[in-house]
Amino acid sequence: MGRDTVFRISSMTKPITAVATMILVEECRLRLDEPVDRLLPELADRRVLRRIDGPLEDTVAAVRPITVRDLLTFRMGFGMVMAEPDSTPLLRAMGGLRLGQGPPAPQEPPGPDEWMRNLGTLPLMHQPGERWMYNTGSDVLGVLVARASDRPFETFLRERVFGPLGMVDTAFHVPERHHSRLAEAFANDPDGGAAVQLLEVRTAPNFESGGGGLVSTASDYARFLQMLLNGGILDGQRLLSRKTIELMTSDHLGPITGASDLLLPGHGFGLGFAVRLEAGIAHVPGSIGQYFWGGLAGTTFWVDPAEQMFALMLIQAPGQRDYYRTLFRDLVYAAFDD
Repeated sequence: MGRDTVFRISSMTKPITAVATMILVEECRLRLDEPVDRLLPELADRRVLRRIDGPLEDTVAAVRPITVRDLLTFRMGFGMVMAEPDSTPLLRAMGGLRLGQGPPAPQEPPGPDEWMRNLGTLPLMHQPGERWMYNTGSDVLGVLVARASDRPFETFLRERVFGPLGMVDTAFHVPERHHSRLAEAFANDPDGGAAVQLLEVRTAPNFESGGGGLVSTASDYARFLQMLLNGGILDGQRLLSRKTIELMTSDHLGPITGASDLLLPGHGFGLGFAVRLEAGIAHVPGSIGQYFWGGLAGTTFWVDPAEQMFALMLIQAPGQRDYYRTLFRDLVYAAFDD
């Protein structure tokens, strides 16, 4: 392991996608509460399932359009369902359309335009704004950013985020000359023995996933976190205003806080981050206002503005991620010696 070891950061892609989105919001090329229909016509005039496990034809009209804020807060009405891929008509349809939003899809997702067309053929699972449903919103945001900026998603990230921050090893795939630097998991989980399969990142993907497709290094991601802790600026390069960072790291769920096992007790969700709302309740130490997220392969970070610090852990161990995240959080805060 070294500072330049490359990791699949999985869902730690999401905060980067959120920052890219808010850059366009600051420039008034997107607005938080505007319908996404203008740039994503595939999501216009949504229908909603009467029952999430019901037939695809049994729907009602959506009460309102999906907004940019819905995508950022995972309230678009569509997301991952942790169940057998063929257990409901909707999950069977998702697998056939290669949407990759449930258990691992058998095929790589198609390109972004086809992916959006496929998504647009399906009804929503819930009304927009009604439930917190993980993941799909960030993938849709990647397509939205590409269309709003009129360039591929990775190009926008490279020009507006990675380049200004000096994140030289963060991308959607690892070029051949750097394959030797790529961290890998054990072929089989050392505890349970199950086979471990991580995202293939040695070749460029068809779909640049804003929800989980990036690779990065400790040095690169630390620069991203330092920019957030600084209020949107690093080494004279301003990505976002301090007030935008404050908005992103405030709770936007309100009464539906805690709507998923992915959110710890005492936490809400902002625009791309989980946000700590209570000093107690949660089973880990921290501060009110702390914000964080992690990735399926084992990575995690948090930013604690009250303590003027951030912490970052990069591992490739899906089966141990929850165990080591808790240990890491405990060890870091136990090291405080005031």
